[in-house]
Amino acid sequence: MDQFAPIHIPPRDALFAPLARLMTRADWETRFADDIEAILRLKRERNAVILAHNYQTPEIFHCVSDIRGDSLALAREAQNTDASVIVMAGVHFMAETAKLMNPHKTVLIPDSRAGCSLAESITAENVRALKRTYPGVPVITYVNSSAAVKAETDVCCTSGNAKRVVETVAREWNTDRVIMIPDEFLAKNIQKQTGIEMLTWPGHCEVHEKFTPLEVRQYRRMHPGVVVLAHPECPPEVVAEADYSGSTADMQNLVAREQPKKVLLVTECSMSDNLATQNPHTEFVRPCNLCPHMKRITLPAIRHALETMTTPVEIPADLFPAARRAVERMLAI
Repeated sequence: MDQFAPIHIPPRDALFAPLARLMTRADWETRFADDIEAILRLKRERNAVILAHNYQTPEIFHCVSDIRGDSLALAREAQNTDASVIVMAGVHFMAETAKLMNPHKTVLIPDSRAGCSLAESITAENVRALKRTYPGVPVITYVNSSAAVKAETDVCCTSGNAKRVVETVAREWNTDRVIMIPDEFLAKNIQKQTGIEMLTWPGHCEVHEKFTPLEVRQYRRMHPGVVVLAHPECPPEVVAEADYSGSTADMQNLVAREQPKKVLLVTECSMSDNLATQNPHTEFVRPCNLCPHMKRITLPAIRHALETMTTPVEIPADLFPAARRAVERMLAI
């Protein structure tokens, strides 16, 4: 990049346009505009890209991010960028995954406290204990996990490819059961789809475990005709109440393709805000459960990360090869 080339910042009208349905121009100008313009300049100066998960707030998702999507999309795209610096507008395990796929690049997490209840529910020693209890049974680990846990794993999966990964592993290992960790509900929902026995771990997402079947039925009564889409991290009895269950990318694609008049996304609340900007003819009913960890990532935090190059993500050398291999196997499937 030519360091003397002028840095072009889009006019504020263009930057604000995607958010016009969600907030007033005055609110956007007061709260966000200065940080957005500073971040856009810093990205050019640092040769940086920002990866934003679907659960990020709209001002991050639409105004400063370069790559957007679910965990699978971010894992895939992280290795395709030519940037020197990757800023993860997501949680810590996502930043670790980006580092696994880009060992020679700087990966920043704007707030190192942005964790994940699933990732924190299990340790590498827990995985080793499971493998001792069930010798020879393949281990499939949800990408929502630490690098240390991934290093004990045969292959990773995401909510978007879990069914395919499980079926592939069962076929290639010639087995009718697998260890699937750490999300107990995802494992049970995939077991129902595949008939393959899941040996599970009692880990749950603190956002999705709060949803109940009664809540879904109440929303149906309040909003006749609403289409209910549930994330597979929800309890199986909640998924059973939905019209469709899939990853955030699957939900996004379904809404874009079918344009339902009214939809209820049984997942993190910011997902509805982000899709509302792209689907103006669909009304989004919002059961607003927020991820407290994802919300630690803010525009000021991203700006500070680029100004100070903090906080870099590092993975111990002894864990790196095995953890990367588990992710690469997932991407190959």
